[in-house]
Parts: sequence; structure tokens; C-alpha cells
Amino acid sequence: MARALELARQALGTTSPNPAVGAVIVKDGEIIGEGFTQPPGGPHAEIVALERAGERARGAQMFVTLEPCCIFGRTPPCTQALIRAGIASVQMATLDPNPRVWGRGKKELEEAGITTNMGEHAQEALELNDAYVKHIATGLPLVAAKFAMSLDGKIATRKGDSQWLTGPQAQAFAHRLRFWSDAVMVGANTVLADDPRLTARDEQGNEIKAPLRIVVDSSGRTPPGARVFQGPGRALLAAARPRLEGKYPKAEVAELPAPDGRVALEGLLSLLGKRGIAQVLVEGGGELLGSLFDWGLVDKVYAFIAPIIIGGREAIPAAGGEGVERLAQAPRLEGVHQEKLGEDLLVWGYLPGKRPSLERLPWPETVGRKTV
Repeated sequence: MARALELARQALGTTSPNPAVGAVIVKDGEIIGEGFTQPPGGPHAEIVALERAGERARGAQMFVTLEPCCIFGRTPPCTQALIRAGIASVQMATLDPNPRVWGRGKKELEEAGITTNMGEHAQEALELNDAYVKHIATGLPLVAAKFAMSLDGKIATRKGDSQWLTGPQAQAFAHRLRFWSDAVMVGANTVLADDPRLTARDEQGNEIKAPLRIVVDSSGRTPPGARVFQGPGRALLAAARPRLEGKYPKAEVAELPAPDGRVALEGLLSLLGKRGIAQVLVEGGGELLGSLFDWGLVDKVYAFIAPIIIGGREAIPAAGGEGVERLAQAPRLEGVHQEKLGEDLLVWGYLPGKRPSLERLPWPETVGRKTV
């Protein structure tokens, strides 16, 4: 299963809105076929592994990070392919949270005489597809807040200088986060200060993916010539002010409700979810992040911490907004991980109640839990 998870990670950023899945076929102690989910319209991980195993798949065991699908979508159901291939047993990390599949794929395999087992590396498999889990359950995208800050919690000096706060290894990981995401979001102040491209680039600076680039700008202060609106891919300006379309010929302008004069972020996320956006990476600035935290809209945090002290009462904090009044109200991350990236430290985890879990999904018992 550990190898299947490695394979699934190779598919991250290429399969949305489908989950990233890895599959390994073993026979007589030898791996005879393996694969991961291809981009939408392409074969699922199980099919890739079966094609590589060929006739040797008969009587073999499959390890797969997610319950095989049993429905017709862009491709036929994987369960029927496993049955036809003569797979003897399937070890799956977790059920598929899709209510059309949940438990039904497992049951279909069992009714065909295939032995199934479940649970190995289940939490790891769910977290790998946390955006898929949230989107399939709620219709909303997972919101991942990403920021780089000093040891004293600043993202820029009092003069607004923020480049380059972290080193090359942290910057490379940040581009990996963009690659994994369907959309990257910033506020107007970030565009005015940094003029970012918001594309995913490799270590040589080559663009390898252009996610949907979103600027939250209630009043249309963003310059039409900003780099975020140039280059490949699509850009969206989320605004509260009407009739801005003509000002931004290279971007879609979405006019959203603004009860307090600022874009209603819940409405923006709802719009993105309806468009099939499963994961949004929010890169700042502090006011946009603060508002998302204030409204409880953040699911996950990636905090890059540089070993420097910036200081200054007017220096820009990582998160603005109203904040909490007492420490007891401050959310403490769950499922916390940390990784050293050169001289910098990356800490990531989930906001309380946002860590993916099958037990938190809204499906009733009749959907399939009894088949587990």
C-alpha cells in the first residue's frame, strides 16, 4: 500500500476533479503491474495496472488507495475490469466518499467472489485526496491558506518588502502547491505590492501549469496590465463593483454580493465549487487571509517559517482581519506535519473539524456504510 500511495502522489495536480489514486498488483510476492490515475478522460489507476500486468493478473492481489469505482463516467467502471481480469483479492485503503460509489464498489467485488480488505493507510489516503473529499461531500472547494513569514509572524517589512523571505527549497515547494491546486487566489494588495504571475514553475523557471488565477478586488484597483492577467490559462477578478468587464479584457469579471462593501467570500467559493474547482490555494495577503480565517472558511494551512526577525509595529502580519479576542478561541491545527526545507521550516495541518474523515461525511447509513 505504501507503494500505491507513492504512485497516487505522482498524479496530484493532474486528475481534478477526480481523485488521485495509485494501484499495485502483486503475485507470488512480485509486483507485476502498477499505475496511477491519468488526467480526466484517461484510464484510472486500476486499469493502468491491469494493462501492465496483462494475463498474469488472474489470481493476483491488488492494492489500491481508494475503493474501485462501480459507475460509468468518462470511463467504464473499474470493478467490472477487475472481475474480468480475474483479480483474486483487493486491498483498498479507504472507501470512495462519492455517495454513488461509497461501499457499492466493494460490495460488487465481493459478490463476484473477490476478497476485499480495507483500512491500511486509510487516513493518509484520505488526506492525499482531501480536496476531492470536501468537494464531493459539499460541492465547495478545499481552501488551503499558504503564507511565508518570519519567526515573529511578519510577511513583509513596514515598507512592504517581502521578496525573498524564504529560500529556494521553500519556494520550490510553494510552486508544487500551485501545481496541485485548481486555482490560486490573492487579494488586490498582493498584486499591487508584488505583481505575481501565480503560475506553477519548475526549478528552471519554466511554467508547468497555469491554474485559474483569482484576484479578490472589491473596487477594481488592480491594474489591467498586471502579470496575473497575462500569459496562459484563465484569470478571474472577483469584484463587488459593477461594470468592470471592459476594464479587464484579459480576465473574467465576476460581480459578487458585497453586503459590507467587500466581496462575500462564501459566494465566491460557492461559484468556484459549481465550476468544478476542488482546491483553492490562497497566497495572501494578510487581509484576505484574515477574512477567510474570521469566517471559518479555511480548511488547511501551509506556513513557511524563515529564521529571521523582522519586527516593527507597522510590519505586515501573516493574517489580518478581526482575529480572536482570547487565546482559548484560537483554532489549533489538527494532523500537524512539519518539514525542514533548507534553512526554513514548513508546518501544515487542518483547522479544527476540517481534517478529512469518512465519519464526518453526511451520507446516511443506507448509502453504504453497512457494507464496510
